Amino acid sequence: MISVTLLSAYHYCKRKLFLEKVLKIVPPPKEVMVRGSIRHNCFDSINKLEQGIVTSIIKPLPKEEIFDVYKAKYSKALRNAIIMNKRQISQLNLEMNALFKELLPPFIVEARRRADNILGFIEKNNIFGSELWESLVPKIKSELRIESKELNLKGIIDEALVYPDRILPIELKTGKMPDSGVWDSNKIQLGAYIMLLRKEYKSEVSEGIVRYLDFGEERTVSLNPFLEHEILDLRDKVMALLNSKEIPPYCRPDTKCRNCSLKDKCYDGAFIKEKLGQLVTTPHD
Repeated sequence: MISVTLLSAYHYCKRKLFLEKVLKIVPPPKEVMVRGSIRHNCFDSINKLEQGIVTSIIKPLPKEEIFDVYKAKYSKALRNAIIMNKRQISQLNLEMNALFKELLPPFIVEARRRADNILGFIEKNNIFGSELWESLVPKIKSELRIESKELNLKGIIDEALVYPDRILPIELKTGKMPDSGVWDSNKIQLGAYIMLLRKEYKSEVSEGIVRYLDFGEERTVSLNPFLEHEILDLRDKVMALLNSKEIPPYCRPDTKCRNCSLKDKCYDGAFIKEKLGQLVTTPHD
């Protein structure tokens, strides 16, 4: 089954994808990868804790008290996620306390969002404890795993707002934001998640959101027949690449190569020739 992230990786640079997945060249750790791992670990922890947080609210509480509970849980989850990744952090010569202070603000925003969601629902329905959790709409799910044998795709949605009749997928992105719309790789990834949700939940999911955390802005992606065709075409191309013994050409233009962690190996003709010679006939992961 093809991971959705491989679709955007192929779209960005199929040669790099070939080096990593076919020639099994492991890129050195990069800050962006470590930060992403920490973020996912943290959200995964909160997702497992939220039912307990909600069911513990058994009476009306001040808005800031609910927020303080979430803030404390996020802070602890972030510290634990940083500790889980301390080896990679050390390799990058990063300081753990400084990294915590840098990564915390978006999680505080998320804590506020979840607290407001709970408080708003309580004010409308005046229910608490287990009944509150069972009735809560929308439920906010992090790290939602989803797959479809029919589509031959699988993935993990950063965040999803779960309603009784639909699910709204949300991708959380750090770094640069385009002047308008979303980056092509974000559109492909979110479009694939919408397709997967349609298959898994038999729901008329038609759009999703990309949330650019560093800018505090959300942008909508709608699935249309053209995007769906592009995603399925990319899936087929990824499948073909994973079973190929021919290395794709270099990216053109080569601006993507400048900061690539595999640039030196990619341009080392003798090294690449040796690795190609080592390929076996068994299928690739």
